[in-house]
Amino acid sequence: MLRYKPLNKETWSDLQTLFGKKGACGGCWCMYWRLSHKEYESRKGQINREAFNNLINQDRPLGMLAFEDDLPIGWCSLSPKRTLIRLKSSRLFKNLNEVRSTWSITCLFIHKDYRNKGLSTKIISAAAEYALENGASIIEAYPIIPKKSNMPSAFAWVGFVNSFKRAGFKKIIQVSESRLVMRLTR
Repeated sequence: MLRYKPLNKETWSDLQTLFGKKGACGGCWCMYWRLSHKEYESRKGQINREAFNNLINQDRPLGMLAFEDDLPIGWCSLSPKRTLIRLKSSRLFKNLNEVRSTWSITCLFIHKDYRNKGLSTKIISAAAEYALENGASIIEAYPIIPKKSNMPSAFAWVGFVNSFKRAGFKKIIQVSESRLVMRLTR
């Protein structure tokens, strides 16, 4: 049975289990959007892990975990948009209209044994409900439009358009050949 829990001090160890020693992908520890490019590149690995844990200790909304029974199997990064520094400087996303209560989904990480089973859409929906219950009026995402049907998962960390469509998100603008901005509004 699938269950969802927000990331907090109690679920931090579950995220560490899911991410493993590499911090999900290349020592990211979900800090890519939270730091400038220069800061991120110099802090990969343990420093990013500690920085992310510090955010958890500040009780910031950071995302949603998916569990099968007690096993962590998926992660959806979700935060108020204003806290994501890289979005403000991104050439693709910096000029988007912003409402103060906009939250952003910036990353999905699904355990390799649970990929291609519809979990992305389910965790996106659970994360969006959490955001709406905690003050968001708009949830924004920046998914990729795959050029191939067998795109390596390392390139899919922002999620696929179809997963967001199935979760009720609508296209706002196509900012590049391979990227959309999508929103869920209630």
